[in-house]
Amino acid sequence: MKSLSITLCLLATSFIFAQEAPTKSQETPKTNTTEKTNELSEVTVYGNKKQYIKVESDKTTINVRDNAMLNSGSSMEAVKKIPGVITSPSGSITLNSKGVSIYIDGAPSSLSGTDLQNYLATLPANAIEKVELIYNPGASYDASSSGSIINIITSTKRKKGINASFNINYNFNKYQKPSPQILLNGKVKNLSWQTMVGYNYIDGEIKTKNDQVFTSFNPNEHLIQKNLLLTTNRNFYFRTGTNYKLSEKSNLLFNYNLNLGNDRFTNNSSTVGTGIDYANTSLAKNKNNNHELSLQYKTKLDTIGRTLDITTFSNFFDKKPITKSIGFDNGSPSYFNGDVDFKLTNYYLKYDFAIPFNKINFSLNTGGKYNTIKVTDKGIYNFNSATNSVTNFDYTEDNLAFYVEARKKIKKFNFTAGIRFEDYKVDRKAIQNSAETKVNFKNTNFFPNVSALYEFNDNINLSASYSKKIQQANYNTLDPNNFANFDQYNSSNGNPFLDPTFFDNFELKLTAFQFVSIGGNYSIAKDSNRFIFDANPGELVSNQTFKQFDEINTLSLYASFPIPLDYFLKGKEEFNKRMNNMDKMNYIFFNINYIKFDTQGYNFSFDTKPIWSYAAQAQFILPWEIKNTMSYNYTPPGTWEIYNLTKTIQQFDISFNRDFLNKNLKIGLHCFDVFNTNEINATVSSTNLQSKFYKKEDSRTFRISLTYNFGNLSLKKDNTDIDVDKTNSGGGFLK
Repeated sequence: MKSLSITLCLLATSFIFAQEAPTKSQETPKTNTTEKTNELSEVTVYGNKKQYIKVESDKTTINVRDNAMLNSGSSMEAVKKIPGVITSPSGSITLNSKGVSIYIDGAPSSLSGTDLQNYLATLPANAIEKVELIYNPGASYDASSSGSIINIITSTKRKKGINASFNINYNFNKYQKPSPQILLNGKVKNLSWQTMVGYNYIDGEIKTKNDQVFTSFNPNEHLIQKNLLLTTNRNFYFRTGTNYKLSEKSNLLFNYNLNLGNDRFTNNSSTVGTGIDYANTSLAKNKNNNHELSLQYKTKLDTIGRTLDITTFSNFFDKKPITKSIGFDNGSPSYFNGDVDFKLTNYYLKYDFAIPFNKINFSLNTGGKYNTIKVTDKGIYNFNSATNSVTNFDYTEDNLAFYVEARKKIKKFNFTAGIRFEDYKVDRKAIQNSAETKVNFKNTNFFPNVSALYEFNDNINLSASYSKKIQQANYNTLDPNNFANFDQYNSSNGNPFLDPTFFDNFELKLTAFQFVSIGGNYSIAKDSNRFIFDANPGELVSNQTFKQFDEINTLSLYASFPIPLDYFLKGKEEFNKRMNNMDKMNYIFFNINYIKFDTQGYNFSFDTKPIWSYAAQAQFILPWEIKNTMSYNYTPPGTWEIYNLTKTIQQFDISFNRDFLNKNLKIGLHCFDVFNTNEINATVSSTNLQSKFYKKEDSRTFRISLTYNFGNLSLKKDNTDIDVDKTNSGGGFLK
């Protein structure tokens, strides 16, 4: 490991510091102020040279706006291509194997499960300025961040006057997927604003196959179930924000985001077994609306760096999924129908206060928040009967929190210690055909974090951290109305009896030259919730639900590093010239993960083995100023939590981009999953049921992207900046 570290550091040295590294007096001044990423004002993180990725001890920042591989398509596509981000077999997103909480502009998203994934799938990637990967969040973040945070920071550029940008992504395979968009922004005196309007129309398909053995029968019963799901997602979005400079020290920011969805799903299913040959076609429609409002006040209290940041946020989400059987092969009546009315209301208030003591290299940050979420869901079903079945679900969560976090620098050591107080009150009630289930959960707890960092020099440091976290079971995993496709052989619902999961997270990391990182983390998750196929004794019904496992321990080792191709192929002199402009660089960036899960309270029907995951992103500058970007992800068979991957998961993407008309016009040609190899093959065993699962989406897609800019193209720094970020919140830095 030592020789590998030296080799990677030398590569990074040639890549980043081909010219003499700046002295401390030349570096950008660093402040010790309160962290706040929920802002419309411009925050510079890349220094004088454009960087696509910046690695720090506590987080990695990915530039999305200038990265051709990431800035077309949806936010979900962009996030999945980020180094270290792995999608689990159940569809959830992880970061270096740890569970992820999604933040939008510094505020945690109240959506979960498929609702959150659908939201990210309709948020365009070119609305993102950058993405922050926060590996071991400190006390200033919600304790419910489980293990790590992906903070999506939307675009905040401001230009004088009125400016516009038209963008269209035309995606196609055998289905059509157009996504037009227009962006308007400008600045008049102390007021800057931005408005984005767009529409997505996406057709697609998902093929699944379940080969299932029901073990409570003698002899075992064997069913093979196949599904072809045809999807049509239609989404209109309107995003607007303003930033008003109240004074030289104060800003007032306002955001309003609207998403309107109208989706349609046609499912063709079949079940074959002993004496069973069943087929059905069902139609599902889902209309949903999401309104988000945020108001933020930021101010510098004095000249020594004390700052105050107050944020209020609310969102209102509702959906009405309706499922109806529209055809049986045997002429049976249509009873497998569902009609659900779902509503979510979220209110969030937060404040952060920073007190620096620069003379003694010490800072103190404190803050608090109050959050309340209310969910109501009413479902009406027909289950092979003329009598309706009714399921009502109510969920209320109240959360009051306060934190304090201190930082101290002693010579080359930086120490951080913090503690967060969380008071949770969660009430759940489910009524199914007059049978009532009530679960009330109250928890008042303290969640500590501690970290230390040693600076070998200005460019290399070693950090270690520990944090305790909690993850509440979200409405998506609790709601009995959480159904997908169902018939007499399948059901799908949440589990209202799930307890919260408690985490102990440890991390050790070596960072060099803002591009290289080598490290590992160990996570202990008690009462962990996982998606699973289950069956009741004597019933030929496969139920998709969530169950609690005693403990899941996860060891993850990872390495991220670049290969500066220009240094080897073009020579040192040409490499030095290109270092001033990353758009002209040729490079390959590698990310390698080793992940081993130890699941307790679960009996495996297969031998477990660790997971390896490999990812590479490359940029090549071709003749005629064409930029070629490629990415490749490769995950061979292994055990992921309770799922055994039996076949390699891999995907290769390629794109070509070029600017025209003095960079006013940008045209890109893309192909995703070129070899059509991205599919999931896994086995999972549970009580009375063993399943072999196969899933394949229409992942091979071609895209033509076009962007045309109007107005003032000479970017100017927004003079309404009030920087209230505290630097390196989780890694022990004191700058």
